[in-house]
Amino acid sequence: MAWYSAATRYELQPESDNQQAIRPTQFILHSIAAPWTAKRVYEYWRDSTNLESHFGLGYAGDLGQFIGTETRADANGPANLRPDGTGAVSLESASNLNATDPWTPEQVEQIIALGVWLHERHGIPLRICSTADDAGYGYHRLHSAWNPNGHSCPGDARVRQFRDVIFPGIVARATNTPPPEEDDMTPEQAKQLAAVAAQMNTVYGERRVAPWQYKGTDVTLDAYGYLRGTNADVKALASKVAGLKPELTPEQVQAIADKLAASPVLAESIAELVADKLAARLAD
Repeated sequence: MAWYSAATRYELQPESDNQQAIRPTQFILHSIAAPWTAKRVYEYWRDSTNLESHFGLGYAGDLGQFIGTETRADANGPANLRPDGTGAVSLESASNLNATDPWTPEQVEQIIALGVWLHERHGIPLRICSTADDAGYGYHRLHSAWNPNGHSCPGDARVRQFRDVIFPGIVARATNTPPPEEDDMTPEQAKQLAAVAAQMNTVYGERRVAPWQYKGTDVTLDAYGYLRGTNADVKALASKVAGLKPELTPEQVQAIADKLAASPVLAESIAELVADKLAARLAD
């Protein structure tokens, strides 16, 4: 019988003492379709049914353990206990009533930490179960043998989290390697970004100006070279302005600034700086 030290112990009796021993080879995640705390899950198992899971997890990350991980729990159909003595460790987690919401960040962290402990404590291999009997990690609806009623436990949002965040997080932490970065861009946002990039390419083509980049192989434009050239142009212009008589009106000053701002070479900030210098000179 093994108890996870990071979980609050709510031991179910007589199940904890009377149910058969297992050799844990799988970790299966569930959604309980209720916004319950870990303690409330325990009370439900204790008072309302003869079923149970090994762990319960609330929205806030409160984790409870009800049965030792080397004792059978009745949440996974035939995966609870197989003829060879192997079985699955199960976790029920708080969710909305339709089990459609994602796990909270607190739940994600607890699941990853528990998954690592199960790998270290019981040697559960770091892979997703390819069959109902295959050792590894999974979720209730992954295999029909685990889910004979065919319900959506967990929902689609949590299935994506399991594949994109939770399982990679368990592997990364167990092997001390960084997980891949999560893509926080929706497909629609990616489509919009691609459209913006295409429009920028069109604008650059019309102006016959390539995007800014450092000069290198097959690159004809040099960003640093442009900046040096622009600096020289500004200095030359400032020298000419210094010898001008104050004959320009404010409207003419603004017109010069507008033309500079429209240039694909001179940056807007440089145009504004030149306009300020012209205005200051004319005000003297």
